[in-house]
Amino acid sequence: MRLFLHTAYDGTAYHGWQVQPNAQTVQAVLEARLATLLGQPVPVVGSGRTDAGVHAETQWVHLDWPPELPPPPADLAYRLNCLLPPDIAVKQVCTPADDSLHARFSAVARSYRYSIARVKSPLWRHMSLLYTAELDAEKMQEATAILLRYNDFACFCKTGGDQQTTLCRISRAEWVLTPERWDFHITADRFLRGMVRAIVGTLLEVGKGKRTVESVEALILSGDRKLAGMAAPAQGLSLYEVTYPPDSLLPYPLPG
Repeated sequence: MRLFLHTAYDGTAYHGWQVQPNAQTVQAVLEARLATLLGQPVPVVGSGRTDAGVHAETQWVHLDWPPELPPPPADLAYRLNCLLPPDIAVKQVCTPADDSLHARFSAVARSYRYSIARVKSPLWRHMSLLYTAELDAEKMQEATAILLRYNDFACFCKTGGDQQTTLCRISRAEWVLTPERWDFHITADRFLRGMVRAIVGTLLEVGKGKRTVESVEALILSGDRKLAGMAAPAQGLSLYEVTYPPDSLLPYPLPG
């Protein structure tokens, strides 16, 4: 039986999602708590591999329930939350309509938000980049719109990833502005390693007047990561939505 866990985490204390040697990661902690609860190791697969310090409001995780164990308890989320640290939570447990549904490969879209605090906020100190100096919002929006015209983003791809292609279909890219916070929203079918933070770093250069709007198009066409801006700091980035085909996930346990 395959289960999907709707998880969320504050990534401040973690070296990213994925298990890695000699490092505390979200996946490692979740798998350790599952092993405690079930009495045996159970690997999990996440919908995306967030980097060190990056957060998730929605990280879908699938696991295959060991067949030798009794059926999953109805209060599985509660039991896991009792074992998990305060910065990781299971929000919901679902079962897929088709057991072949895969947390990573079946996702049709992912949405990230990068938050820039325009005033000092103690509540957002771990969840945003504090930047109060002048930024040209109009030029940043113009540069952002250019992203929607292209689908090859090699210029924003960090080296060392396992991606087979640098093609991505971006369906949304825009800034949502309030007096206290500027949020960059981006949705695509897939993302390259370090892509969102490289985009934000480049757009900030536009806002500071260090790069022209027109240069962003030339940058994308060049495919050269060295010409893009520095990656924006990790703490401002959150994975906030992962989309699967309609009706593919059902709440567990099923009603009745």
